[in-house]
Amino acid sequence: MAPVAAGAAAGAASVLAASLEWEIPPVAKIGVTGLAAVLVGVTTWATTATSRNEPKPRPEDPLWRPPDQWPPSPEHFTGRTEALAELRKVFGARRRANELAPPLVVSVYGRGGVGKSALMARFGQEIADWFPDGRLYASLRGIRPDEVLIGFLRALGVRLTTDPGGLEELRRLWLTWTKGRRILIGLDNVDDAEQVKALIPAEPGCAVVVTSRQPLFLMNAYDTQLSVFSEAQGVELLARLAGGARVVEDLASAKEIVKICDYLPLAINICGGRLATRSSWSMRELAGRLADERRRLDQLELARTVDKSVRASVQLSYDDCTGIQRRLLRLLSSLTSPDVPGWVAGELLDISVLDGADQLEALVDVQLAETSGADQTGAMRYRLHDLVRLFAAELEEDRRDAAIERVLYGYRRRAEAAAQARWPQDWGRTGRVGDLEGQAQASDWLNAERLSLIAMINLARSMGLWEPVFGLGRAFCSICHSLRAYWSDWGEVAEITVEAARRMGDRRALGIALLDRTAVNAGDGAVEALEIFTELGESWWAARAMRTIGMRLFNDGNLDRAQGYLIGAITAFKGEEDYWWMARTQRNLAELRLAERRPEEARELLEDALEVFKRDGNRYSEAQTLRAYGEVLAAQARGLRREGDLKAAADLFTKAGFSLDRAGEMFRSRGELWEEARCLRAAGEVGDPTNGLRELDQVKRAEEILAALGDSWGQARTHLSAGRALARLGRKAEAETELLRSVAAFEELGDQWWMARSLRYLGETHLDARDRDAAVPPLERAREIYRSLGNEAGMRRTLELLRRAES
Repeated sequence: MAPVAAGAAAGAASVLAASLEWEIPPVAKIGVTGLAAVLVGVTTWATTATSRNEPKPRPEDPLWRPPDQWPPSPEHFTGRTEALAELRKVFGARRRANELAPPLVVSVYGRGGVGKSALMARFGQEIADWFPDGRLYASLRGIRPDEVLIGFLRALGVRLTTDPGGLEELRRLWLTWTKGRRILIGLDNVDDAEQVKALIPAEPGCAVVVTSRQPLFLMNAYDTQLSVFSEAQGVELLARLAGGARVVEDLASAKEIVKICDYLPLAINICGGRLATRSSWSMRELAGRLADERRRLDQLELARTVDKSVRASVQLSYDDCTGIQRRLLRLLSSLTSPDVPGWVAGELLDISVLDGADQLEALVDVQLAETSGADQTGAMRYRLHDLVRLFAAELEEDRRDAAIERVLYGYRRRAEAAAQARWPQDWGRTGRVGDLEGQAQASDWLNAERLSLIAMINLARSMGLWEPVFGLGRAFCSICHSLRAYWSDWGEVAEITVEAARRMGDRRALGIALLDRTAVNAGDGAVEALEIFTELGESWWAARAMRTIGMRLFNDGNLDRAQGYLIGAITAFKGEEDYWWMARTQRNLAELRLAERRPEEARELLEDALEVFKRDGNRYSEAQTLRAYGEVLAAQARGLRREGDLKAAADLFTKAGFSLDRAGEMFRSRGELWEEARCLRAAGEVGDPTNGLRELDQVKRAEEILAALGDSWGQARTHLSAGRALARLGRKAEAETELLRSVAAFEELGDQWWMARSLRYLGETHLDARDRDAAVPPLERAREIYRSLGNEAGMRRTLELLRRAES
């Protein structure tokens, strides 16, 4: 109306000024004309000012309604207590902020199906009263920003009767029409920041909530990532959909369903919907259907739409990836390891490690992969979401095998390097001594890669790639042997390594694999290995086989046969000028001599071995020998005490304790838990009558470490040590309990010799408590075992105890 009013006023003034017939002075005419001009100006200002300030209906107008496009909150909205609290905190802080502050922009990002849209809908309903001028909402999937702006402007009452122009013109109009208003704007399913920038108003009273599958890095935005459900939240959602009674009846299956769904709300929603419409289905039946990976994605689909299909949801993210990122995803799905370090991506794509890591990070950005955190070596590890892995595995990839083989050989190179750094003497004649830093790094590497290595070994085995199977298995066994850790995994891998060597038809490799297997599993594979190495003329490996046979016989209680092989190995190593293995085998022979109750000979052998290790600077082997040396000194001290030489015995007890403490401290400083536990156990067996309680405490500490390492044999051995320590303290009932536990554990492990020793010590404990009737049965049982083993030293000691019982 402003132009009309102004025109009318101008016309009236013009007529008044031009057609007056009255005779008036010129000055008066000028005044009248000026008055008309002022009238035109005032009229124009008033009407245009009104137009400028009132471009829209005001809330006082009964015809005006604030737009409300916000989606309803999901009926079964569950959990998200922490996420809602975080949003409340952010919005509450903004309400108290300076009015000149920029508008609040909150970006909620996360993987497809995690519930970002549901969270936005729920929170938007909660804060509706904070935005009296309306709530606008748009899903930007496949929609341009200018189309969104046109829709928002129309919702605000703007009549776009002419072409509004391009995005910039719409943006200016948008800023004008949001000025002075408090509007909540929801932008769902955003692909990138460029889609959003033009849609953010400048008004401090407005707020924008954005959801996307990747962080957008918008200026002045508050970014928060929405993670998957916890187990409790997933079970709660399943109960809301399928019925609480069904979940309570089979809670274990409900938890399994949630786990198989990868704790993804979309997948759990689909499962709940299936159960709700299939009253005859039990939780167990659905869990069984989902357990089949080949059909899992089919089960997690109600319709081929993003909100009702996990496959369609993942497909959307996959479509947004570049070609090389898609290929990386397909190849990663072929690896069965729980997670991988970044270098694997470079091997899969046959590009540099750095470029491969960049592509892997790109998959993390689009929420198709995630980081598992940094491992013990400091390397970042990555994994695919389980349902994403199944999706990618369905896709065709014609170069999978070659890519997997590159990864396998990459793992083999790294595994062998770690094993040789950890224990160089296990890989051939060498004067090199493993440095402390390299050994610690190798230990950390195995701790980080253990599960992945096992997965790679099994993957290579399934593909018939026997060379990488052998290489990976050999390295794995070597590090486990040096650490005395992961016994169960070590035994399984050792068996697979033997299989690989046989499949390869490589006799030398077979001999090495047989020795590795003998080190962890019972059996006479070392005998076959000795025959192979002798036939091949491999004298150094033949010496290794002789030592292994000797130790196997020693551990089985066949001391007489064992010493022949050990002495032969010492001679062979000396001939090969491998003084490290010579000294190590001397230590083994010293332990055998100690078992034969010949501590003086054992002490001499150990002192010679110590000289070799000190000369070569091999601190690890020096510590091992100090531990054995402390055990020998303790045995001599006990002998002197029995003979009545208490002063000399006390002196040797002190030296034994010092030697064991020193060895334990050396291992502790290196992080060698298994060896530290052996030192603690040996310290608990010294038998110093003035130190009984401390010795018992040391045995208990050793048991805790060995239990944490999963060393079942070591735990059985520690029960024996605890029984003896308790017996020395006069706590007969507790001692009997520990010794019986030791007998049962060694019987379960099939270790007859240590079972016999446990029985012998049990009988001795009863004798010391003057309970002869209780002493005879375990002693007779021990005698029969020693007889079957041909262990004359054990037989002699048991017969002495039986004579005590009969006297």
